[in-house]
Amino acid sequence: MAKQVIVVRKDLKMRKGKIAAQAAHASMKVFFDRNTGEDRFEMRIPLDPYMVGWVEGDFTKVVVYVESEEELLACYVKANELKLPTALITDSGKTEFNGVATNTCVAIGPAADGKIDQVTGELKLL
Repeated sequence: MAKQVIVVRKDLKMRKGKIAAQAAHASMKVFFDRNTGEDRFEMRIPLDPYMVGWVEGDFTKVVVYVESEEELLACYVKANELKLPTALITDSGKTEFNGVATNTCVAIGPAADGKIDQVTGELKLL
């Protein structure tokens, strides 16, 4: 089975709508970062078998949280070490965070459940 996990920083006390927007950015960015299209009018996104299964299946997403930027970045680093698809979202600070660019969340996967669980399996649901 394949899933995608979004890790959100709870310490930022983001509004619910902001969390939803940041999680959506992360979920999409995993795919957009893989774009090999030759110009801005074409997207070619190579998918591995887990991504294909996820796209053609249930789109399983799980949202969990961490309490600090350090924990968020540790998840990002560990996921990259495991060669999992990842996307780190850094908010520009235009609507929250007083204009300061702020790391808000990380998407991990879609990938094999067990592999993602090596990174996020101990985190609590948001």
